[in-house]
Amino acid sequence: MTLFPLMLILCLSAMLFYTYGVYTAIAFLRNSPPINPEFHPPVTILKPLCGVDKGTYTNLASFCQQDYPQYQIIFCVRSSTDPSIEVVEKLIQKFPNLDINLVVKDHIIGANLKISNLANAVTSAKHDILVIADSDIRVCSEYLKTVIQPLQDEKIGVVTCLYRSTAQGIATILEAICTATDFQASILVSKQLEGIKFALGSTIVIRKTTLAKIGGFAAVADYLADDYQLGYLPTQTGDKVVLSNYIVEHRLGHSSLLDSINRQIRWARCIRVSRPWGYRGLVFTFGTISGLLLLITSSGSTLSWLVVSITLFMRLIMAGVIGVKVLNDEVTKKFFWLIPLADIVRFIIWCCGFFGNTIEWRGTKFKLVKDGKLEMIDYERLF
Repeated sequence: MTLFPLMLILCLSAMLFYTYGVYTAIAFLRNSPPINPEFHPPVTILKPLCGVDKGTYTNLASFCQQDYPQYQIIFCVRSSTDPSIEVVEKLIQKFPNLDINLVVKDHIIGANLKISNLANAVTSAKHDILVIADSDIRVCSEYLKTVIQPLQDEKIGVVTCLYRSTAQGIATILEAICTATDFQASILVSKQLEGIKFALGSTIVIRKTTLAKIGGFAAVADYLADDYQLGYLPTQTGDKVVLSNYIVEHRLGHSSLLDSINRQIRWARCIRVSRPWGYRGLVFTFGTISGLLLLITSSGSTLSWLVVSITLFMRLIMAGVIGVKVLNDEVTKKFFWLIPLADIVRFIIWCCGFFGNTIEWRGTKFKLVKDGKLEMIDYERLF
C-alpha cells in the first residue's frame, strides 16, 4: 500500500494531461485561418536525400505537384553513387518545366550529415524563404500555399507542421499510434502552455534571414535533433515559431520490432539530453501504466478500479480527438484497440531512454553529449 498514494497522484496527473490535451486539440481545430490568395512569395524547397525507400519517388513527386506560382526544388546528396540520384533524374524528366536542381557534394561541416547536405544545397537557393522536409514526407498540392501563410507576420521566422504516419507491420503500427495519440498531443499541449519553441522534421519553413541570425546550418551541424534546434535557436534571437494547421503524411517503411524500438530509443535519448527536465516530466503522462500499477498496489480495490477506468477513458478520448479528429490518422482509426499496448511499449522505451549515450544512425555510431550534440565514434566509415 505504500506505493498506492504515488500511483493515485500519477493517475490524476495523467487525467489532467489527457483533459488538457483534448482542450488544446479543440483550440487547434478552431484556429484555421483562411488562405490569402495574394500571398505567395517564391520559395526554395530543400530535400536532403540518402538512399531510397519503397515510396521515395511518390513522396518526392508530391513536392513537384504544388499549386503554387513560383518555387524551386533542390535535391541534395553526398555521394555520386547514391541511388536517390536516379529518382531525381526521373523527376527532372517528368517535370521539365519545374525549377529542379540536384546538388551532389560530400563536404562535411559537422557530425550530422543531413545538415551538411543542406548546407551544401542552400548556396544554390534562389529565394529568401526555405522549406525543408524529410524524404519520407508526402503532401498534397495545397501544401506550399498553406504552410507559407503564417509568414505574412514579419515576426514569424519559422513554421512547422504536425504529421500522421502510415505503417506496415505491428512494429510500425505501434510506433504510428504512439506518434499520433501521444507525441502530437504533447506538441499541442506545449503550444498552448508556452508556445512552439522547436520545429519538426516533417516541415520546417524558415526565412534565410532567420537562418543567418542563428549562424546558418553550421549552428546545428553537430546536433542529432537538428529540427528541434532549427526551431529553438530562432526563438533565442527574437523570432517566433508557429504551428501550421496543415498535417503532412509521414511514410514509415517496414521495420522489425527491434529496429523500430532501437529507432525510438535513439530519439528518446536525444530528447533526454536536449530537454532533461521535460523528459523526466513525462512520468506524469503515463496513465495506462500508472493505472496498472495502481491496481496492483491496491490489490484491486473498488477505488482503484474507478480511478483506472476514468484514466483509461480519458486516455482514449484524447487519442480519439487528436489521432482521429485532428490528424485523421488511418492507423489510429483502424488499430484504436491497440492503444494500451502502444502505451506499454512507449513506457518501456522511455525507461530505456535514461540509459546509454551511444546511438547508431544510418550505419554510423555516435555518442550523444551535452544538449544533444553528436560525437562520431567511427568517423572512418564515412570514407
